[in-house]
Amino acid sequence: MSTQSLHKRANELAKTEKQLEILSNGIFANGELPTFKQKVKKTGLPALRPKQLEVLQINVGYMCNQVCSHCHVDAGPDRKEIMTKETMQQCLDVIKTTKAHTLDLTGGAPEMNPNFRWFVEEASKVGIKDFIVRSNLTIIEANKKYHDLPEFFKKHNVHVVSSMPHWTKGKTDKQRGEGVFNKSIEALKRLNSVGYGMPDSDLKLDLVYNPAGAFLPTDQASMEKDFKKALVDEFGIHFHNLFAITNLPISRFLEYLIASDNYEDYMYSLVEAFNPSAVANVMCTNTISVSWDGWLYDCDFNQMLDLKVNSKVQHISKYNEALLNNRDIVISQHCYGCTAGAGSSCQGTVA
Repeated sequence: MSTQSLHKRANELAKTEKQLEILSNGIFANGELPTFKQKVKKTGLPALRPKQLEVLQINVGYMCNQVCSHCHVDAGPDRKEIMTKETMQQCLDVIKTTKAHTLDLTGGAPEMNPNFRWFVEEASKVGIKDFIVRSNLTIIEANKKYHDLPEFFKKHNVHVVSSMPHWTKGKTDKQRGEGVFNKSIEALKRLNSVGYGMPDSDLKLDLVYNPAGAFLPTDQASMEKDFKKALVDEFGIHFHNLFAITNLPISRFLEYLIASDNYEDYMYSLVEAFNPSAVANVMCTNTISVSWDGWLYDCDFNQMLDLKVNSKVQHISKYNEALLNNRDIVISQHCYGCTAGAGSSCQGTVA
């Protein structure tokens, strides 16, 4: 690793340590609010432990053509962290033996990894039941080399999950950048044209909603109804499901909360909305998250805070499902975001 890369890595670690310090101190350290661990214990729930592994979520790189204000990955065009083909092969070796039924590829924009198509082609041969690629939609319109992605996804029966902050231009562009809405609409039309999201189609197209500010998402079912009506009426666009995901107080969103003096109010909102019934189904109980460099985490939020799994096995090259199943899940105050209201996961509400 070069001196420049080492310096950059040191800065990133310092940033994550600072964020963990913010989450651990203040209103939690002085007892104004219970820590997540205290809250779980007080409600009589057992410590979080893994259940049967169902989802292997792989982040193939932080590079992205967008710089979204809420992004918990802190992704952007300047990020150089990209999963190598060697690490991808290690992931493929695990996919062939794991009992997980869902493979979930994420980023950044996962399509920007130079080995993305090779990885999809190889992974699709394994026979995973649900093969997800999380696309930001605009990547399809970003360059001619990406225009055929809908056909490529169809060929390999990929389940496309795409971010869509709102059905209006103003709210979408405010959160994700100027011009994002129009490009997203064109990308959705391309996906619909090959069958994605259409009624009775097996080509799954789901959308993801994140709130634009310091508030929790409203009811997922009612929002899905509003999204579907607006997109069909205005643009003739179809999709299958809408997933409403709570913004967790990490990375850019934590920076926004602090800069806008909303941090404490937001944390109070999360704690007050704590739902014990959501705890049993949070995604860290059935998911392993793999970082671009092969390290293992309980979820991709922990990945952004560099909180590796509490196990002797911490890298994909040493993967051992039996050992990983015998671990305690690593938690902190950001976990309140996954247990607020109806709960939140990469697959939407959990309670």
